[in-house]
Amino acid sequence: MRGAIFDMDGLLIDSERIWQGVWHELAAERSMTLADTFAGDICGTGGAKTREVLRRYFPAHDPEEILRECSDRVHALEEGGVPLKPGVHTILNGLRGAGYRIAVASSSPMEMIRHNLRLDGVEGYFDALTSGREVANCKPAPDVFLLAAERLGLPPEECYVFEDSLSGVEAGWRAGCRAVMIPDLVQPTETARQRCWGVFHDLGEAWEAIRA
Repeated sequence: MRGAIFDMDGLLIDSERIWQGVWHELAAERSMTLADTFAGDICGTGGAKTREVLRRYFPAHDPEEILRECSDRVHALEEGGVPLKPGVHTILNGLRGAGYRIAVASSSPMEMIRHNLRLDGVEGYFDALTSGREVANCKPAPDVFLLAAERLGLPPEECYVFEDSLSGVEAGWRAGCRAVMIPDLVQPTETARQRCWGVFHDLGEAWEAIRA
């Protein structure tokens, strides 16, 4: 293995709780309550998949409007920075020291990827950044991970993919990468476990397994 590709929200930075808070806020403003399954369905998605989920959970509302309003509120809340998740520096330093090439592949817009990584002081670790806005199909399609591997100059099968969401694990597995799940708001299903090389409590624990 020579490459490592990281999701961002809920994996590198503790931002999924911000997104979920705003989704539920928007629902409450419309006299709605989101089902417990919402987080699992929306986390890690982008593009058409996100809009499909929003049509199911906000059936009387325009998904474009809901998505735009949620994104605007989240971006405003993230303006001052979002804390890193546990183990980020441990795994990035370990991978860099071992000669891995490292990328981010996130469904977020490129400007938000750069903004969050810069504020948290980790932008310099990455050899490539990839946004879901750059590909035809977002997660759970494999496109963003395939593009990230291409930008690293590596075959997908020589790259780890680190994810916190079921959609992301599916995308990494479909790309032919070695998927690793670090659960955040959503726990792995049996299918996700079968498609993962490993499921770990945090990124530091994942690095210990990789280096062993």
